[in-house]
Parts: sequence; structure tokens; C-alpha cells
Amino acid sequence: MAGIYVHIPFCRKACHYCDFHFSTSLKTKAGVLNGIHLEALQRKKSLAHQEIKTIYLGGGTPSLLNSSELENILKAIYTHYSVSSTPEITLEANPEDITDAVVKNWIKLGINRLSIGVQSFNEDILSWMNRSHNSTQAALSVKIAQDAGISNISIDLIYGVPHRTPKDWMSELKSAISLNTPHISSYCLTIEPETVFGKKAAKGEVLASPNSASSAEFITLVDNLKDAGIHFYEVSNFSKLGFESKHNSNYWNRVDYLGLGPGAHSFLDGTRSWNVSNNALYAKGVKTGALVSQSETLSNIDSYNEYVMTNLRRREGIDPKWIANNYGVTISLNFQDILTRYEDSKDLLISENSIKLTQNGFLLADRIASDLFLTHD
Repeated sequence: MAGIYVHIPFCRKACHYCDFHFSTSLKTKAGVLNGIHLEALQRKKSLAHQEIKTIYLGGGTPSLLNSSELENILKAIYTHYSVSSTPEITLEANPEDITDAVVKNWIKLGINRLSIGVQSFNEDILSWMNRSHNSTQAALSVKIAQDAGISNISIDLIYGVPHRTPKDWMSELKSAISLNTPHISSYCLTIEPETVFGKKAAKGEVLASPNSASSAEFITLVDNLKDAGIHFYEVSNFSKLGFESKHNSNYWNRVDYLGLGPGAHSFLDGTRSWNVSNNALYAKGVKTGALVSQSETLSNIDSYNEYVMTNLRRREGIDPKWIANNYGVTISLNFQDILTRYEDSKDLLISENSIKLTQNGFLLADRIASDLFLTHD
């Protein structure tokens, strides 16, 4: 099985925290969409013998596209690839784009899962982030989608926002839980250098939330979602049983996936590639048959490190036996002192069949993973 990711690189506004590839100009939209159709044709051999189980329309803001534009993208995929009779088809959508008529059109196209970019239910925070919607639209968009017939909905929330009080965070979590969505993705605000926040931070105008405050918000998040029957299955992802994102799970399980569109990444037969993050160059390259992209084949060490990084963040943790069988590494011997240290500090739960992060350990996920990396020397 395999998945297809389509990157739609257009947004109405530039969110101040976002460092994904996007443009607020629609001048290249026709060329990019035509490029996606052509790329789907040109790369069809890469998944010729695999069934497509998941399709993910991300961005950017895919909900900016009209039904005809979305239909043409999906038609290209169905024409050139063997798509499952019951695929998970996810569309990322902003609250302000969601109406009853629009959602019903999405359903007709086969879209059966929405990832709604709520980010916050606090008016001041939404304005500070430069989001296009308000808190009323955030809640209403979910209700509209549910009433129209889509039950598989995820909403995004950002924690680690500077100056937000514990009381305000609890209020946001109550708002999120009350919507009864089966999936919530929650990410810690990161100040990236090339974003609006990053440039302001360089001038001392934006201060990141202290680690202690971000950690406290994460713990509150986990506890409150658990009480609501929404359990973590990956550091940033929480769901009710059976509503885990199949597409994202494929990434973590190293299932092949093809990325279409400018800036899109692919992972095919152990090789990772990524398209140029420039709309005009992408459109021109695909049209001339000379798509501008780069690729790398992961070494055994890089593949091991990637497995540790992604799977340590998951509920199941990492499997020492699988590592030994696939990479020839006996992790309990190679990293005995490190594992003992994190087990003693109650950041890791270690058994014969798994190495898992505790709730406190999730706050140190990247550090612990890097301590378990192999080096190239």
C-alpha cells in the first residue's frame, strides 16, 4: 500500500508562525495546478504496483480551491494510480472556508476526512497569529462539517503561546473537547527564523514561551484529552480509538508515499526526494519535463536514526527486536548507560519488546532520540 500527498501552496494571509512553503499571490495558481496534473502523470510508474490507501491534500490552504479544481486533482490521481475502494482522503481546511454547500461538494468528491486549522479559540491569540478566522467561526466550522456528514474531523491547536494563562489554556481545551471531534493535533509554537515571528524575535519584539510554561500546557493537554477519551498516539496527535490518521501513520511506518506539488516530499523505496519550493520554477519544470527536485538515499545509519526519531514519539515506542533484525543494532548494549539514565529518571519505560517515553519523557522526546542516534564516524 502507499499514500499520495498533494501540496497546495496558496494562502489568503501569512500566519506569523508558519514556515511551510506558500504564497499569498494566486498568480501562479493555474500553472501550479496544471503542474500537479502533469506530475501525477509523469511519476505514475513510481507507484505502479501499489494500491493507494490514503490521499492527503495539504498546504498552504487547500480549501482555497473550488470544487472543480479539487475534482481535477483527484481525477488525475484516480486516472494514473490504483486507488483503494475505501481510501482515507483528507483535506486541510480553514474555518472561514467551510459552509454547508462547500462541505457537501467535498463529500461528493470522496473527501471523507477534514483537518481544520483552528489553532486557537482565543480572539487575541488568533489576531496575534494573523489568522483569518475568529473563535466563533472556529467552532461553527466544525459543527457545519459534522452536520453536513463528515464525522472524521481533526482540529489543530497550538500550545506554548507566550503570555497565555493556565486558565485561558483550560478554557481553550474545554472549547476543543466540547466539539466532540475524534482527532486533535496539537503542536508547540516554534519561532522559526524566516517567519514573521522569527524576524520580530531577532529584534526582541516576540518572546517564546518559557519551556516550563510550554511543558505545563502539554501536560494539561494530555491529561484533559485523556479524560475525554482522546488518547495520544504520537507526541503531537491525539484521537479516539480507530480515528488515528492513516496517512500520517504511514509516514511513521515508512510506507511509500508520493508528494505532488511545489515543496512536496516523497519517500519511495528507501529514497527521499523533495520538489523545489518555488511555484513558478515548479510549474515551468513540470511543463518542460524537467521537474526541479533533489533526492537522497538513506544510509543504514540514517534510516536507523530516522526510525528512532519518529517511533520514539509514538505510543508504541521503538522495538528493540525490530531494530536488531533490520539494522543489526543491539540497542540495549550500544546505549546501555543512556537507557539506564533515562529509565532511572522515569523518562523511559523499557521492556524486552519496547522502549517507550513516559509522559514526562515526551517533553524530552527530541533530546532522548538524539542521544540514541548512531554517528557516522
